[in-house]
Amino acid sequence: MYAIIEACGKQYKVVEGDVVFFEKLDAEEGKKVNFDKVILVSDEKEVKVGNPYVKGVKVEGKVVAHGKGKKIIVFKMKPKKNERTKQGHRQPYTKVEITAIKTPAAKTEKTAEKKEEKAEVAEKKTTTKKATTKKVEA
Repeated sequence: MYAIIEACGKQYKVVEGDVVFFEKLDAEEGKKVNFDKVILVSDEKEVKVGNPYVKGVKVEGKVVAHGKGKKIIVFKMKPKKNERTKQGHRQPYTKVEITAIKTPAAKTEKTAEKKEEKAEVAEKKTTTKKATTKKVEA
């Protein structure tokens, strides 16, 4: 399962377990981050495309670290004027590990599994009660 999300003015393709570098986010290291602007979600079965975003889908991540990117050199020169400026720049980033892609279908599947487990437990209880009552009658 993968998703395409919009964050910091850019679009990123993410999969659970990926480590993605975003523009600097206002979140501390170790905190959870939610991305609501999901443009596309793809399962093995189907692809959901939003208009502009897919409703009910969230991507959760955990902030791993903050840092600065590789230094780039900005060099400006005006010919015949002996005018030159040299400047460096390091873009700040936030390193985020994607922990989960939550869809409404996944939530309903989980609740259905829980209901099935409860039903199985209830059946086991009723069968044990019936067995004990039959022994008492005999």
